[in-house]
Amino acid sequence: MQNIVDREQKVNNFNLFRVTTEPLSMEQITKQVIHANNGAVLTFLGTVRELTHGRRTHYLEYEAYVAMAENSLRQIGEEIADRWPNTITAIHHRIGRLEISDIAVVIAVSTPHRADAYEANRYAIERIKQIVPIWKKEHWDDGSSWIGDQLGQIAYPTGKPEQGDCK
Repeated sequence: MQNIVDREQKVNNFNLFRVTTEPLSMEQITKQVIHANNGAVLTFLGTVRELTHGRRTHYLEYEAYVAMAENSLRQIGEEIADRWPNTITAIHHRIGRLEISDIAVVIAVSTPHRADAYEANRYAIERIKQIVPIWKKEHWDDGSSWIGDQLGQIAYPTGKPEQGDCK
């Protein structure tokens, strides 16, 4: 079956995969994936929550190796395009200081049918946590700490990620 949406258009558009210090707009990012042949559009927002494991968070700081992170986001878009034909994906992640309820990540996907939109969106957030070089520092009432990789499996003894910590 021929792709209704040109794959190159989907994954080589640099506006689809971004890391930025600017606030994220769900509406603007979602508009990038709307296509006449796709009947399902699903947007995921990851926001800063106040309580994590019973501990009150004041704010988060995100850092990234921006060029590598954007390449990793683009890679996720390519993986999605391969697994779910005719899917358009946009992923934007914010870095810097984020307050409670600020949007940290927006993932928007459009697909011909809804089941693929749900699966592709879930796949995107899980892959972000696995491969994208973005780290967060949580600030609490009693101090702060770099959390490590987004899966919470790597600690940073020096207090923040080092060059060698990037995959």
